[in-house]
Amino acid sequence: MVHWQTKRTFLGLMASKIQQLQSKACQASQFLSKHGTTYYKQLLEQNKQYIVEPPTVEKCNELSKQLLYTRLASIPGRCESFWKEVDSVKHMWRNRKELKVEDAGIAALFGLECFAWYCAGEIVGRGFTFTGYYV
Repeated sequence: MVHWQTKRTFLGLMASKIQQLQSKACQASQFLSKHGTTYYKQLLEQNKQYIVEPPTVEKCNELSKQLLYTRLASIPGRCESFWKEVDSVKHMWRNRKELKVEDAGIAALFGLECFAWYCAGEIVGRGFTFTGYYV
């Protein structure tokens, strides 16, 4: 019985949060409808050095292909950097007696962050429930 009451309370809380989110989204939509054009023009003016002329669909397609293949070409360099990092970690592990408390703390925080992201992924995968999967 307590489980269902807790679930109802949680669902009620989520419903109120969804209503608040809808209200905020409505406010944001109204703000954008009033100020969106001004913001758009200002954004383009501030970043005009990045705009490739002529700004056509064909040019956008060409640039997207350049980005894709440039990123693909950068994979060997990224792999090299990755293996350098792995070697650095191996070196630190071999010389772990020389580690400072700060280094151990950073490593612990990184591990904690990885675990938190894992837990968040599990919760999302279960359909945003903490108790288990829907059957």
